[in-house]
Amino acid sequence: MNRYFIYLGYNGTRYCGWQNQPNGVSVQQCLEEVFSKVLCQGISITGAGRTDAGVHARLMVAHFDVPMPLDNTELLVGKFNNMLPKDIVLYKIVPVADTAHARFDACSRTYNYIVTDKKDPFNYEYVCRISLNNMNFGQMNDACKALFNNTDFTSFSKLHTDVKTNNCRIFEAKWEKCADNWVFTIKADRFLRNMVRAIVGTLFDVGRGKISIDDFISVIEAKDRCKAGTSASAEGLALVDIEYPEDLFI
Repeated sequence: MNRYFIYLGYNGTRYCGWQNQPNGVSVQQCLEEVFSKVLCQGISITGAGRTDAGVHARLMVAHFDVPMPLDNTELLVGKFNNMLPKDIVLYKIVPVADTAHARFDACSRTYNYIVTDKKDPFNYEYVCRISLNNMNFGQMNDACKALFNNTDFTSFSKLHTDVKTNNCRIFEAKWEKCADNWVFTIKADRFLRNMVRAIVGTLFDVGRGKISIDDFISVIEAKDRCKAGTSASAEGLALVDIEYPEDLFI
């Protein structure tokens, strides 16, 4: 079998998430249907992760296998894009080692969460619009430093998931002002389900003065989802980068 990575992006607003679900249309389902039709065979696509319903990806990576090598991947990208819905775009198809895995071989993943207090009819699907009055982003950035000192993020994980460990290594976590928006960037080796939105929601509590930095640290150490804040809404979150070892690529 010949394995390929695909690089794509999507607006997750109308999807039930990346992964196939019995109760809605997923990004994975749309891709598999189009790939199977164009390649005239059943194609199974494995993603680098599972974005939740309404969450976007400016860059997602996935892999698929075919018995015969693909001749002209640039031409295929054009064919796929002509058939995919307007809110899913395929950037490129890249040959990789037959053992390469889009999920398990990823070195890091990076998410952005964008908030604003400005109404914008042309951008509302991609940002979380909330009141930023008295929101202390300096205090929130100070709280972010605690994320680097911990590895068990059970407090920010959706309950009753099927993962074997809730340990993650966070490499970057910060808020930055960008025009009318505030952008939270977080990079880690892996993420738990709902983890970024739970962290952002709890950081909102820090920024509004509802909890202190010490309280934020206690939330992490409690390893209890009930101790953390309410998850931030889905529309502000986007997967923006995934990194892999160079030796995977042919």
